[in-house]
Amino acid sequence: SCHATESEGDATIAASEAADRGFDMIIAAGGDGTLYEVINGLATKESRPPLGILPLGTTNDFARGLGIPKQWESACDLIIQQFKRPIDLGKANERYFINIAGGGSLTELTYEVPSKLKTMIGQLAYYMKGLEKMTRLRPTELILQADEIGEMHEEIMLFLICNSNSVGGFEKLAPDATIDDGLLDVIVLKKCNLGEFIRIASLALRGEHLHDPHVVHFQTRALQVTTPDYIQLNLDGEYGGTLPCTFNILPSHLEIFVDEEGNTTYK
Repeated sequence: SCHATESEGDATIAASEAADRGFDMIIAAGGDGTLYEVINGLATKESRPPLGILPLGTTNDFARGLGIPKQWESACDLIIQQFKRPIDLGKANERYFINIAGGGSLTELTYEVPSKLKTMIGQLAYYMKGLEKMTRLRPTELILQADEIGEMHEEIMLFLICNSNSVGGFEKLAPDATIDDGLLDVIVLKKCNLGEFIRIASLALRGEHLHDPHVVHFQTRALQVTTPDYIQLNLDGEYGGTLPCTFNILPSHLEIFVDEEGNTTYK
């Protein structure tokens, strides 16, 4: 049974109905935004069919992190092999995310880029929007509470809560994150100027940013984030409401079709 999505929320409804009807598997053909909608249709179900991925979106961060081939024929071959791996899901208040949650002005660019522009020029659209927003970077006040750090009250540029190591096209942004360890990897970038931000971004390309004094990194199972300011949430590249928010991890909550030998790559 095939379902073409036409508007926001279509994939959530289709996935929910497929689970209710007892389908043996669900295949999401699209990018991280499509995956986000699908898992929100599955996360609350008693019986959750395993999920196959055809990474046909702009960035496909989650597929890249799992080594699911970008070429759709190879991704189909992988699904046909029927090897499943249980993965964690993140929960943000009453919404769910599979790869990343975050807040701060730069995290907003993924859902501010028009779909038509993404279709025309792909990931370059994100870089163009990022350059535009960099000139307006400003810190915001944030309060984080977790057992591992107690309470942290800081002026921050952005925060990221990662379920995998592949975020925003950066394959080493959360180098210690794995999708089945029952933990969320939290990265906070403290107040800095534009020059420092560019330097830290270049370190992030090599996975060397976590030791910078402007960066706070820790792992946790639960986290509360509040702010006196107005901060929008980004969940898997989609608008996810605003702070305050409580984040939790749901260990081994969904099965994904992956390569049994671990030899396949996104590229």
